[in-house]
Amino acid sequence: MSDILQLEGLEPLPPQHASLAFGVAETTPGTIYALSVSGGIRFRPKEDRFVLFGRNRPEVHVCVGEDDRRVSRSHGRVTRHGDHWWLDNIGYRPMQLPESRILSPEDDPVPLATGYTPVFIRGTSRRPHLIELYVTGDDGRLPRPAPDDDTLKDKPWKLSDAERLALVVLAQRYLLHEAYAQPLAWRQAADQLQELQPDADWTHKKVERVVTAVRGRMSKDGVPGLTREEVGEPLGNMLNHNLIIELIHSRTLIPPDLNMFGD
Repeated sequence: MSDILQLEGLEPLPPQHASLAFGVAETTPGTIYALSVSGGIRFRPKEDRFVLFGRNRPEVHVCVGEDDRRVSRSHGRVTRHGDHWWLDNIGYRPMQLPESRILSPEDDPVPLATGYTPVFIRGTSRRPHLIELYVTGDDGRLPRPAPDDDTLKDKPWKLSDAERLALVVLAQRYLLHEAYAQPLAWRQAADQLQELQPDADWTHKKVERVVTAVRGRMSKDGVPGLTREEVGEPLGNMLNHNLIIELIHSRTLIPPDLNMFGD
């Protein structure tokens, strides 16, 4: 490992570390976490400390897109200045931030907000490469549900493998944190599922049955906005939109689920 990576106070995270979308245990405000499928790091705040990520494993703190030559060897850098960690694109391809914001190489660094920030780099595969960033606040954890809120579950909802795959496909625009995201149409979702599982006989009717069953189960457990009677006409995508929002708020679906798509 290069000497530049031998930084005091930097602690590694294993590849099997839970997604940062679930929050972290750190209680020191301003601590930065960075995680990819290859593992990650934790680094407490200090002026001019920095974290590098890219595909050149020996020269970065967090390896992302290791086998994808469209990801730069050193693609991004997060540096501590003042009271913030600043994200800078030092690669050749843009990075996508939440709300479809694009951070290009020619752009100035942007400050990271407290909490969770997924960052996507589009490479040669259909699936974008994800690096998760998390900056701890006062207690380092995600906000807990309000005491009188009986719809936001403390634990993720249970889904079968088929249900999870179908819902990840349906909700992929939300998981990519696109602005004004909408669910995929039934036929579009079926086409992609059939490509992912050629032997599973996915049709638009099958996708609809699987998703409708999940909606019905969650509606019976008290989640509002999942039935035609509650929402009224015209329905549009509202039932599936409400379903996806609940699954994301309860952290049943998280951005690393996009890895189910493979390449």
